[in-house]
Amino acid sequence: MSPSPNASFGSQTADRSFDFAITGGTVVLPAGPTQINVGIKDGLIAALSVAPIQAHQTIDATGHFVLPGGVDSHCHMDQQPWEGRSTADDFRTGTLSGMCGGNTTVIPFAMQMRGQSMRDVVEDYHLRASKKAHIDYGFHLIVGDPTPEVLSKELPALIEQGCTSIKIFLTYEGLKLDDYEILTVLELARKEGALVMVHAENEACIRWLTDRLLERRKTALRYHVTAHSDIGEREATYRAISFSELIETPIMIVHVSSGLVVEEIRRAQARGLPIYAETCPQYLFLSSDDINTADMSGAKCVCTPPPRDPSNQPAMWRGVLDGTLSIFSSDHSPWNYSDKIAGGPDAPFTDIPNGIPGIETRLPLLFSATQFDAPPENRLTLNEFVDLTTTRPAKLYGLYPRKGVIALGSDADFAIWDPNKVVTIRNELLHHAVDHTPYEGRQVRGWPITTISRGEIVYDKGEVRSQAGRGLFLPCKRPFTPQREPSSLLTG
Repeated sequence: MSPSPNASFGSQTADRSFDFAITGGTVVLPAGPTQINVGIKDGLIAALSVAPIQAHQTIDATGHFVLPGGVDSHCHMDQQPWEGRSTADDFRTGTLSGMCGGNTTVIPFAMQMRGQSMRDVVEDYHLRASKKAHIDYGFHLIVGDPTPEVLSKELPALIEQGCTSIKIFLTYEGLKLDDYEILTVLELARKEGALVMVHAENEACIRWLTDRLLERRKTALRYHVTAHSDIGEREATYRAISFSELIETPIMIVHVSSGLVVEEIRRAQARGLPIYAETCPQYLFLSSDDINTADMSGAKCVCTPPPRDPSNQPAMWRGVLDGTLSIFSSDHSPWNYSDKIAGGPDAPFTDIPNGIPGIETRLPLLFSATQFDAPPENRLTLNEFVDLTTTRPAKLYGLYPRKGVIALGSDADFAIWDPNKVVTIRNELLHHAVDHTPYEGRQVRGWPITTISRGEIVYDKGEVRSQAGRGLFLPCKRPFTPQREPSSLLTG
C-alpha cells in the first residue's frame, strides 16, 4: 500500500544518520497500513519516510507487518500470595513471556487487601518490578480496603505519581467492597480523574449457589461454571453501571465473559454513558466444555468469570466486532497445573485456584482468528486489531501517545509480524514459568517474530536479547479530567 496523500511524515535528509531503521515492511499507522520506512533515534520514532533511511542498524521487514508493540493492560504477576499461594510468574518471567508475544508494555496489579496500606503495597511492587521487568510497565491499584487514610491521602498521592487506574471487586473474601464503599471509590475517581475497573460478579449469588451445590455433593469441575452464573455477572454489571451513572464517572467492566453482559453494556453505551468493557482470550477461544472433562485436566481452564457455554461465543464476538468491547487483554493469571490439582482427583471445584496463563498467546490467537479464520464479514482490519489490543488500552490508561501508536515522538516500540507463519501452540515454545497452556495444540497463522522496545531489539526470531531489569516504570496520565464539583444529584 502507498502512503495517503494527506499523511504527514518526518523529513529525511541524505546525510542524517539514525540509530536504527525498519525498512520494507507494511507499517500500521493510525491512517492505515502503509509501505514506509521508520527511523529511530534515542529510543523514539524520529522519521516515517518513503525515502531510504540511513541508520547504524537496519531490519529489513519486507513481507512483514510492523505493528506498535502490544499493550497488555490486564495481567497478574509477582502479586502477593493469594490465599497462601503464589502464581507462577514473577516480573522476570511474566514480562519475558509478554515480550516474546509481541508486547512492549504491561499493566499488572498492585493488590491491597484488608488491613494493608496501599502505599506500602505499591512500594513493594516497585521493588519487585524494577529488578526484573524486561519491558515497560505501569501499575493498576487494587483497592480492597478503602479506609479514610487510603481515600484521603494514599490514593490521591499514588494517582499523582502515575497510578491512575483503580480496580475494585464485587466478590472475593478479603477484596470485595460493599455498595457504599464502591460509591465512595467512584466519587474519589471522579475527583481525581482516575478510571475504575470493576470485577463484576455478584458475591451473594456465587456463595448461595456454591453452598447449594456442595450440599448436593455436586463438586465436579463443571459446577464452577454453575456457581459463577452469567446471571450474577449481569446483575453485578448492571449495578456497577448504575453506580457509575449516579456518581457520573467512567468505569471499565473487566473480563466480560457473557453475551448477557455485553447486551447490558451495549444498552448503557447507547444511552451515552461512559462505560468501557474488556474481554479476554478465554471467552472467545475456550468454553465450559473445556472445563467439563472426565479427568482433572479441565482445571487448566478454570478462571473467574469462567468460560461459558459454546452458544455464548457468537454474542461475545459481536461485542468485539461492533466495538461494545473496547479492549482485548490477557488477564494472565498463571497457576501451575500441579498447584491447581494439588487437592487430588476428587478435589471439589472450590479448591481449584482461579486463573489461566495467556500473556504470550493473546495477540497471536486474536490475529489468526480475525485476519484469517473468520469469514470476511467478521474480520477485523489491521487497524482495528491494533486499536483493540494496543491503542485503546494506551489511551484509556493514560499512556498514549508515548505507547500504543507508531507516530513521530512516540516510543520506538514495535512488533514485527510474519503474517504467514503457522504455529502450533505448545507450552514448550512459550516463555512463561507455567507448566501448561490451555491452548495446547491450537494452530494459529501469524506470529510476532521480532519485538523492539524503545529502539532496542529485545526478541528476534526465537532469540531473547533482553536483560531482566531493563523495563521502566511508566507513570500514567489521568485518563479523564478531574471533576471537583459533586455529581448533579447533589447540586440540584
